[in-house]
Formats: sequence, structure tokens, C-alpha cells
Amino acid sequence: MGQYDDIINLPHHVSKKHPRLSMEQRAAQFAPFAALTGYEDAVQETVRLSEEKMEKEGK
Repeated sequence: MGQYDDIINLPHHVSKKHPRLSMEQRAAQFAPFAALTGYEDAVQETVRLSEEKMEKEGK
């Protein structure tokens, strides 16, 4: 007998207390975390500085 054989065929639970989220609300849960704001800009600046340094070194 498998580990989940006792529950595998049970119906999916649907809460009567909490309504389902809309697709927009569900997607918002996976939006970028606010603490990472500016990360992409920092990465791009590092790339720019690295390329600039390589150009000065003649590579």
C-alpha cells in the first residue's frame, strides 16, 4: 500500500468560509517581492561597469 492511497481519491476540499481568489489575486501572490526592487538595475550597472573596464583594458 502506498503512502497516500488512503487519501488519493478523496474529493478536492472547497472552503465554505474563504471564497476562491480571482486569477488576478492569485497572480499577485507571485509578483516580485518588494525587497528586490532595484535588483535588476544593480545587475545592469555591474554589467555596464564590467564592459567599460574591459574596453579600457583593450579586451
